[in-house]
Amino acid sequence: MKKKRVIVAMSGGIDSSVATALLKRAGFHIEGVFMKLVDIPRFKEGEKMAKKVAKVLQIPFLVLDLKREFKKKIIDYFLKEYKEGRTPNPCVVCNREMKFDLLLQKTPKLKADFVATGHYACLRRQARLKIKEASPLSFYKLYKGKDKEKDQSYFLWQLRQPQMRRILFPVGQYTKKEVRLLAKEFKLPVLNFSESQEICFVPRETNSFLRKYLKTKPGPIKDPKGNPLGKHQGLWFYTIGQRKGIGLSGGPYYVLGKDTKKNLLIVTKNEKDLLKKELIVKKVNWISGKEPKFPLKVKAKIRYRHKEASGKIYKIKNSKYKILFNSSQRAITPGQSAVFYKSEELVGGGIIC
Repeated sequence: MKKKRVIVAMSGGIDSSVATALLKRAGFHIEGVFMKLVDIPRFKEGEKMAKKVAKVLQIPFLVLDLKREFKKKIIDYFLKEYKEGRTPNPCVVCNREMKFDLLLQKTPKLKADFVATGHYACLRRQARLKIKEASPLSFYKLYKGKDKEKDQSYFLWQLRQPQMRRILFPVGQYTKKEVRLLAKEFKLPVLNFSESQEICFVPRETNSFLRKYLKTKPGPIKDPKGNPLGKHQGLWFYTIGQRKGIGLSGGPYYVLGKDTKKNLLIVTKNEKDLLKKELIVKKVNWISGKEPKFPLKVKAKIRYRHKEASGKIYKIKNSKYKILFNSSQRAITPGQSAVFYKSEELVGGGIIC
């Protein structure tokens, strides 16, 4: 029987390196691919480390220069969202556009059957109970990774069924501690390599990056009643719920809202003003490929590190959905992803309006 061929997206980090080793041990024909996305030291170090790991594992290794695509699809999107007053999550878009869409498009040329990454998440094939004409016999469900602290399913809510049929997550069934032990077992030179941070293309901190590309655009700061309090340096330097760095005396103040038309930053001294029980999402993706029945009981995360909160989803007009939470949530932020779970299963997600 012919071996299945797998392209592994290797970052040089421990997770993708162990994923590569696990797949090789399982008998797949492996090719390591490093995606060169930006010219910064972190990526140069990652490329060197990925190459070392490929050499240890004795697998072919390829570097794909995707800087132009990354600039257009991810960095430009990131800057545009901030400029329009939202706080985006570029990792969600990068997973869809770069790690999966782009690599899956390249698999025919590389004669590969699957794409694999080091994500802590699990895919499971499910048989369809009702077979419709021309529909596949099975579909895939997406679950949290075994390690709940490292679970990365949140970033994968935009995956679609045709993609999931060709994706592998080898470390999803392991904890980070187990992955470290496997790295030692496989004798991989990655144990001291620094962990990647959430926004890989931002060298230091986000505001410095934004200042470089969007500059400053001063405007008024007011309280919810319209009383003037001072000036801000540009709405993109602030996010909902932010307390530090506002530059007002007599605080603490919290960022409550942004009016991009008036270039107005709205702040409050009352932290309870940040609590809200509902939100609207757009651009929703249902992992099954089929819209569920409503109202739908879920647990939703409004940020990656946010605790899941129980609520119900209702469909409203114009392909938008409302989530009504059982309890108030702090600092619901436009541009962020709201992701929906049923126990361990990720059923869908959308962009907060």
